[in-house]
Amino acid sequence: MPVLGLDTSNYTTSAALFDGETGENVGCLLEVRPGERGLRQSDALFQHVKRLPRLLEGLLADRAGIQAVGASTRPRAVEGSYMPCFLAGESQGRGIAAALGVPFFAHSHQQGHLAAAAWSAGRLDLLDAPFLAWHLSGGTTELLLVKPDGYTVTAEIIGGTSDLSAGQLIDRTGVLLGLQFPAGKALDGLYAQADACYEYRVKLNGLTFSLSGMENQVKALIAEGACPGTVARFAIDSVSNVVWRATQEAQRQYPGLPVLCSGGVASNSQLRAGMTALCGAIFAEPRYSTDNAMGAAILTWRGLKAGERS
Repeated sequence: MPVLGLDTSNYTTSAALFDGETGENVGCLLEVRPGERGLRQSDALFQHVKRLPRLLEGLLADRAGIQAVGASTRPRAVEGSYMPCFLAGESQGRGIAAALGVPFFAHSHQQGHLAAAAWSAGRLDLLDAPFLAWHLSGGTTELLLVKPDGYTVTAEIIGGTSDLSAGQLIDRTGVLLGLQFPAGKALDGLYAQADACYEYRVKLNGLTFSLSGMENQVKALIAEGACPGTVARFAIDSVSNVVWRATQEAQRQYPGLPVLCSGGVASNSQLRAGMTALCGAIFAEPRYSTDNAMGAAILTWRGLKAGERS
């Protein structure tokens, strides 16, 4: 019984099919003008509305029997969480569901990240018991205590950044170096070209930390003439180190819980290597660490199987 999932985040349009075992996700990055550090919500929404029909035409060609439709409708499953860009996926998803006469399921973008990460790591069972999770993305750097909630999950923020997200720091570093936004993959590639190693230990207050001062540190390195590889390494090492230390503290406070990592920043090779060595962290496949609709499809399938509706 295949189901359709949609996700229209601030930087990626995506759609996915899932049948309980296998899935297919298609997506495309939104266009950001060279030199800019992001998109206005109105621009993101406009691009989603234009691109989603083309993605669906390709994904659904020669497909029949869609049993349910789901979409990310807000960033997080909490009161007041809202971003206009998710209206594109929600409105088209509700329309498709109505036309097919099948149920529609609303999910948060964060719940979708967690589900896609668990499934792609071969650990969908994680959704049925408590676990710790990092959601590391362009807009979010949160350490979560995740618990099952019917066919989906609840996620309580127990730590993370108090200001600038890890993804924002990495993307802004990339823009300062003249790289295309988003810059995570390019910065990861520059890492090995560093000709020096500068350590900046971000202060950890319990499970919370601040990254706002790091952008100034990056600007200072560039002004001093540091090579791009060294700047990239500095930014990545600073983020990775504080995430590792916060994870260790969380495991002391919540012993015995596995750690799942999702979000685009979680695809960084240095952070992944360190987290694997530190605690055997569970990671999504890189393509399911970045924004995708697979998680929305997985949760939709779980909801349909459980006989529930949004």
